[in-house]
Amino acid sequence: MQLTLNNGVTLPALGFGVFQSTPEATAAAVETALRVGYRHVDTAAAYGNEREVGEGIRRSGVDREEVFIETKVWVSDYGYDQTLHAFEKSTGKLGVDTLDLLILHQPAPSRWEKTIAAYTALETLLAEGKVRAIGVSNFMPHHLDRLLTEASVVPSINQVELHPYFAQPDVQKADAAHGILTQAWSPIGGITFYPGPWGDERRSVMDDPTLAEIAAGHGRTSAQVMLRWHLQEGRSAIPKSVNPGRIAENFDVFDFELSPDEVARIDALDTGVRSGPDPDQPRDAMFDRVIPEA
Repeated sequence: MQLTLNNGVTLPALGFGVFQSTPEATAAAVETALRVGYRHVDTAAAYGNEREVGEGIRRSGVDREEVFIETKVWVSDYGYDQTLHAFEKSTGKLGVDTLDLLILHQPAPSRWEKTIAAYTALETLLAEGKVRAIGVSNFMPHHLDRLLTEASVVPSINQVELHPYFAQPDVQKADAAHGILTQAWSPIGGITFYPGPWGDERRSVMDDPTLAEIAAGHGRTSAQVMLRWHLQEGRSAIPKSVNPGRIAENFDVFDFELSPDEVARIDALDTGVRSGPDPDQPRDAMFDRVIPEA
């Protein structure tokens, strides 16, 4: 299943994510995913595993031209020249000359001038043919409005936390109004049960009885139902796993369909409660993280 971006570039709707995958596990996971059938891999400079993503792609035997590679610039590399160099660092680690999609990892509202300079660098890379599409991540509607008053190119993608417990309808509406594809990170609610710095009082989406009931009716898992929900609502989704069985299971979502009633029941699970970090929360410490050259 392919989705078409606002500049005509197509990408596989279901991508393979590597957030929190250790470098040691990443290459094997990416190799497995590509052999299963994935053709879209999402990584980031801040994940610390771009080199292993490239290794996994090469080990898979799948031609580079068949794999849609997406990565992200971390905030400590924001600024025009810094972001151009961030592209060189990422492509060097990935072992490729061009990227299919390069996005800004955070809006960094406390240093907005750096965000704008970084996005301008993405526009330059796009014009030079070094990237096929550009976008943003974790941008709320007001961040998009600010960006679009100064940008020349509308982002192709906005990657945000999005799962049944936090569907961000306002973000999806704003993205659609601007012709921006919404891409879900944590699409099966991993942020609600993975260990992390955001507290331990989270409700796991995986344990939701509504999802379990719908899954049982289709002979599927709750994770498969959530991924099918994203696809039927026209989003890109980036599930992550290093377990070969779950990697294959998450890709096996193209031969069943949720009914309109089932989709509506999943939509109704939205609590409006974010599990991940707040994009508006000042976190200047993010700028202290240095992305290595190699």
